[in-house]
Amino acid sequence: MSIPPQQAPDPKRFEVSKGTLLFDRLMTQVIRCGGIAVILAVFGIFLFIVKEIVPLFSGAEVRPGEVREQTGERPQVLGVDEWGERPFLYSGRDRITFISATDGQREEVEIPGLKDKVITATAYDPVNRRVALGLDDGSVGSFIVAYQTEFADDGSRTVKPEITLEPWFQVSVGEGAVKALAYGDGGAARVLVVAREKGLAVLRLAQKRALVGKPKLALAGTDDLTSQVNSEILGVAASQNGQAVLVADASGEVRYFQSDAGKVSLIEVFRPFGEEPPVRMDFLFGGVSVAMTRQGGEQKIFSLFRPEGSEIRVFGETKSFDPLGSGTPVFAPNLRNKSFLTGAGGRLTLRHLTSGATRWEGEAPFEPVLATFDGKSEHFFIAAEDGRIQGYRLDDPHPEAGWRAFFGKVWYEGGSGPVYQWQSTGGTDDFEPKLSLIPLIVGSLKGTFYALMFSVPIALLAAIFSASFLPHDMKRVVKPAMEIMASLPSVVLGFLAGIWLAPMVEDKVPSILLLCLSLPVSALLVGVLWCRLPMKSRRLFEGGREWLLLLPVLGVVAMVAWSLGPLLEKALFVYRDPGGREIADFRLWWPQATGLPFDQRNSMVVGFMMGFAVIPVIFTIAEDSLSNVPKTLTAAAAALGASRWQVVRSIIIPVASPGIFSALMIGFGRAVGETMIVVMATGNTPVTSWNIFSGMRTLSANIAVELPEAAPGSTHYRTLFLGALVLFMLTFTLNSMAEILRQRLREKNKIV
Repeated sequence: MSIPPQQAPDPKRFEVSKGTLLFDRLMTQVIRCGGIAVILAVFGIFLFIVKEIVPLFSGAEVRPGEVREQTGERPQVLGVDEWGERPFLYSGRDRITFISATDGQREEVEIPGLKDKVITATAYDPVNRRVALGLDDGSVGSFIVAYQTEFADDGSRTVKPEITLEPWFQVSVGEGAVKALAYGDGGAARVLVVAREKGLAVLRLAQKRALVGKPKLALAGTDDLTSQVNSEILGVAASQNGQAVLVADASGEVRYFQSDAGKVSLIEVFRPFGEEPPVRMDFLFGGVSVAMTRQGGEQKIFSLFRPEGSEIRVFGETKSFDPLGSGTPVFAPNLRNKSFLTGAGGRLTLRHLTSGATRWEGEAPFEPVLATFDGKSEHFFIAAEDGRIQGYRLDDPHPEAGWRAFFGKVWYEGGSGPVYQWQSTGGTDDFEPKLSLIPLIVGSLKGTFYALMFSVPIALLAAIFSASFLPHDMKRVVKPAMEIMASLPSVVLGFLAGIWLAPMVEDKVPSILLLCLSLPVSALLVGVLWCRLPMKSRRLFEGGREWLLLLPVLGVVAMVAWSLGPLLEKALFVYRDPGGREIADFRLWWPQATGLPFDQRNSMVVGFMMGFAVIPVIFTIAEDSLSNVPKTLTAAAAALGASRWQVVRSIIIPVASPGIFSALMIGFGRAVGETMIVVMATGNTPVTSWNIFSGMRTLSANIAVELPEAAPGSTHYRTLFLGALVLFMLTFTLNSMAEILRQRLREKNKIV
């Protein structure tokens, strides 16, 4: 039988069709363009975030207006309407001068009832535009400057001033003319502090309802404070709510009186500048902080706070600013936030209480003696001794922002010391925003740490066992089951953590501690005993089926440890109440023993549930890396007599270390970016403590919760974008470092 000759293969069979080549080139370009588009999108998002953040770190913009002509009299009061269009000057006569900020036209309005009266003291309340007056005969009164707005058919606005008189009161305390006074308007209850040549009194005023007509202002009582001051009175001040009264005397002492419950009581005596008295005492918006200024321009801020162990609020120095310089100091509080305008000798400075930053500095065309803000904080005005006046346009949308406010410790009003605190909103206009990102950064790291502490050992050990010891038929079941775990929605896990897990483990902490200790120890003991069993017995569970023996043991140990938890609690975690009674309760014992709080929704709950979400990610990637180690290496090691564990320890783990490290970094990113579990399982409280039994607030959770309600363009809104940038930079830095380390591990353990 003859064998037919072999025919040469057709050369066209190895040619690729033109359509395939064209499609390949097309997809190559599509993939390349897609990659470039992704990079551009990431950079676009980054640039958008930076654009939103940059205004936070810019200073105030101030544009001066024209200087209006002098009135010839030294003004004692400078005020302005809400829109900054009709400032007024009052010089202690029976007339008040209104000046148009646009064209400089002047208008004098007569104040009824002041003719032939000798005014010896004035005080101004910019919040209510109230001018308080003191006379030479010891009587006091006030009037309010109001503005009526009229709109024409073309939409133009006309602002017309209006004077509203308030009752006069005769001060029965002391003798002589009134030389200083201050008005504190708390609404229904008010105080009028009056210093005469001989005598000091606080008049408590109240709105009394009438049967017909509007409520009338009446004198509710007079408190004589003359005996409580030992030296000549130089100045008085009253807070916005009328509860705090400050009196400065020639000895340098400042006395703090509190008006409450129908009486005025002396609370504190302090010396802001030693033996030298302050020349100005000015309350900031809200009436909690006061700026003390002495001759020479040194300026300090004193705020009310509760010292540790005391229930009474006193004034303490919280901040100090650079000296203003020589000259007559001026001061004007901002009526919308904690900013204030100050200066001396023609130098003006815009400062902010919370951040302690100087927002703007500039030179005035003359030396001002008075200053004021409008109600919208869009303008401020200064006046000279000869009656000249100049207005300024102010644009400072983010005065409370700054590096110190975001990343430094700040002494907030009412606090006992500098702290890191996040509280972005409040219930009143005088609220002081607290925008420190440090508690959010700590919360992100804290949640990630406890989640990885729970998930990393379980995920890595499970991956090692699955890749190197588990039988193939079992692996086909275990790995898909672990991967399915990754598909569970975060909101479901958060719901389970907050509603089911947190209440369940709240009173089971000793049992959980026993479980965490007993399970690893019992597993190690079983391993030691397993190695000492005869070979004949060990062969019954060959091929990675040792877990059939281990699992019942761990189950029994878990049941015993869980049952012994209450006994451990009675033995070690005993709380002693003030009456001497002993109560076995870990929730009460922990605060007493450590001074740290115990919350039901705490970091331990987050660690368990967020770790449960991270385990599938780490397991899948690590298991793939371990399984992809070349079989030739493991077979060679086994042929040389290495045991299974020696092969894993010396060959598989080092070769797969870059992939394992990548799994850890991806798990870290999953934990850092987690939102719903943290929001629902921790109480979302921004704290800086690493206490495992307290909650937290992370950067991602904070953005998710507060961004929908933040006003676009506001400081709060832009600060949330700053938090996003910090989160991005945190993950980018750690991932970059991890990638460098991964490359080094890859070079070190690569197969030649």
